[in-house]
Amino acid sequence: MSETEVSGTLRIRRMQSEDLPQVFELDRSSFSLPWPERSFRFELENNEVSRCWVAELLSESGAPLLVAIIVVWMIADEVHVATLAVSPAYRRQKIAQRLLAHTLIDAYHSGANSSFLEVRRSNQAAITLYQRFGYREVAVRRNYYKDNQEDAILMDLAPLNLENLKRFQ
Repeated sequence: MSETEVSGTLRIRRMQSEDLPQVFELDRSSFSLPWPERSFRFELENNEVSRCWVAELLSESGAPLLVAIIVVWMIADEVHVATLAVSPAYRRQKIAQRLLAHTLIDAYHSGANSSFLEVRRSNQAAITLYQRFGYREVAVRRNYYKDNQEDAILMDLAPLNLENLKRFQ
């Protein structure tokens, strides 16, 4: 099996500066257009609307392993999902689902009532995840991705429903 079995406890916490090397490597292993490391540093240290989270697995020995990241922007009463990535070895184990639910619940408690995001047209796994949450396609951004001019699907989720989000934790 190419995926690593999730064993231990999944913990979701705020990203910290010391996480940045691992965050950058995870992003680089996940996307053909990864964010520069300085972008993550900016989001973490300088962007007042940014909320950055990580998910880590705690082994039985207690050693944490960073397996997923998310960056969102709280803009007025909306939460924009800027990036979400799970380490390739830990995909298809509901880590992205739990991290997204945690993040949207946090945003809801901070006054967000809707969410939106862009996703590559070819990223069917992500689209399926977002649709399970209730996101719907509202537009297409033509030639959005600079590496191959792939379109982005713009999706929104409105309103945020706390009881629905809790189902995904």
